[in-house]
Amino acid sequence: MRSFVAILFTFCLVFGGFFAFASSDSTFVELDKMADEALQLTKFSRLEEAKSILERFSVQFSKEGIKEGKFTMDELRVLTASHHEALRAVTNINMSLDERVRIVTSFRLATDAVASTHQPMWVEMEASVMKDFQGVKNAALEGNKDAYNQNLNTFLSTYTVIQPSLKIDLTAEKLQKLDSKITYLDRYRVDFSEKEWTAHLESLEQDLQKIFTDPDEDEADPSLWWVISMTGSTIILTLSYVSWRKYKGQKQQSKRKRLK
Repeated sequence: MRSFVAILFTFCLVFGGFFAFASSDSTFVELDKMADEALQLTKFSRLEEAKSILERFSVQFSKEGIKEGKFTMDELRVLTASHHEALRAVTNINMSLDERVRIVTSFRLATDAVASTHQPMWVEMEASVMKDFQGVKNAALEGNKDAYNQNLNTFLSTYTVIQPSLKIDLTAEKLQKLDSKITYLDRYRVDFSEKEWTAHLESLEQDLQKIFTDPDEDEADPSLWWVISMTGSTIILTLSYVSWRKYKGQKQQSKRKRLK
């Protein structure tokens, strides 16, 4: 009977943890799917349908994310702001299609950043981000102020698409360092100088390349660590129980031999 109880206890600990993780993961998958649907509908200017999907997302997000505490405070803050912008994009009649798609894409990438356990989708934006930044750098090296300002605007627009995702996947220190350099370029663009800007642009380029090659994805989901911890504890308990039973059996066997 004790053996059965021990086995049942082990089963509940191990598989109960995995079931809880799977349930939590299904929430992320569902929200991620809705964000993707909203983006596809926006691309085809089916704005009423996109709005309906985003409203459903809000209900599900509030129910699963806020009430059940499945998201961190940073994730809640970023997704809430990004969702608000996406909803504004599909309801603002004066906004261009390109701008709508850009904003909803940003929301889509942010949702994926929360749901992804491996490489997030925003990393695939590397080619676009680096291409636009290269345009800024080339204009600076040529000393062309007009081209510099135009390319800088293009780069900033592309960067804002992945910025919410970066708030989720990067450490606060790394993001602050990157954002401060980009803000500096934007704020002091009127003081553009080829020589003074070269070192700053090269430093920023290195930081941009680094976020795509090392996006700090080694921070595992807390629920996964819980499962690993509980599984390890269960294994230790099980081995201890088996060892104890073996020791007790050997002791009883020795006692019987002495009595013979």
